[in-house]
Amino acid sequence: MADEKQQLDWDKIKKFSKQVSNDIGAAMLGALSYIGDRLGIFSALAEAGAVTSAQLADKTGLSERYLREWLSAMTAAGYVNYDVAAKTYAMPAEHAMVLARDDSPFFAGGFIEMIVPQMSIAPKVMASFKDGRGVSQSEYPPETWEAMERSSASMYRHQLVRKWLPTMPQVVAKLTEGGSSLEVGCGSGRAAIAIASAFPKARVFGFDAHAGSLERARANAKAAGLGDRIKFEVVDCTKLPAAQFDFISTFDVVHDSVDPDALLKSIRAALKPDGTYLMVEVNVSSKLEDNINPMGRMMYSMSTLYCMTTSLAHGGAGIGACMGEAKARELVAAAGFKHFRRLPIEDLFSALYEIRA
Repeated sequence: MADEKQQLDWDKIKKFSKQVSNDIGAAMLGALSYIGDRLGIFSALAEAGAVTSAQLADKTGLSERYLREWLSAMTAAGYVNYDVAAKTYAMPAEHAMVLARDDSPFFAGGFIEMIVPQMSIAPKVMASFKDGRGVSQSEYPPETWEAMERSSASMYRHQLVRKWLPTMPQVVAKLTEGGSSLEVGCGSGRAAIAIASAFPKARVFGFDAHAGSLERARANAKAAGLGDRIKFEVVDCTKLPAAQFDFISTFDVVHDSVDPDALLKSIRAALKPDGTYLMVEVNVSSKLEDNINPMGRMMYSMSTLYCMTTSLAHGGAGIGACMGEAKARELVAAAGFKHFRRLPIEDLFSALYEIRA
């Protein structure tokens, strides 16, 4: 024991202890951020300018004492500025772009909303560490799907039609002329809605195995005035109709698929001979050593709590969120595709692959 103490680097211990303390604090702040998002406190603060806790309580109808403690935590974290003399709190406009403005390309509200549903499932995931099985989608709280929808909304609103599709001129031409588009694993249908809005002549479809998500998709399409333009169906996407579509897309679907090999072979068969498949996946590496960074920390954690475990729950491949380009190429080649191109898109979260027969 004495030898062990002599060999330990106590400065490293202290440094790592601070790191762990910071991470615990970040987890606790995540819970308060969830509250701030769900109760509209971030939005109210962004609109109010500099306010006291009492003024914010009047504006929101919430408890002043709770708001004061919440504001203190947000101030300590650097989310909110505090004027000592005036005893007022203010959210910088730049921070509001991330925390309060859902039309911003940097809005993080969906990811913040995801914190509590994923934390709440941790005990069930813990059990899976022992039996190796998994947690099925049906066991997650309904809020999970709303959080996913909000976290990806910015991608479809700001990127898909304006920046991503123009890198594939043949797709734009087909959809403009009235070609067919299918979103596989469409969830709440936001990508399908964006395509239907941008290409009035296109025939647009959205398939998913999760009935609850399709209910949201149909409601979203109706709200957008596109209820009769998009056909959403509950479908086993490993058994798609053959040679039907000019364009097929998946958005963060392949890595948590139960049977990714069968899924990609099905997509290959469903494309018309000159069709295009767009695979969008997480912008990480297949190699752990390349992912030792904040993005890797977040994605491996989310993968354990959702992506990997929901696949394993059904005896699936359990690839996980960090499959990277190397795994994508492997799966695509095994499905019989010949053309694979990483699109020239610089995006923090997404890597885009153009795939053709």
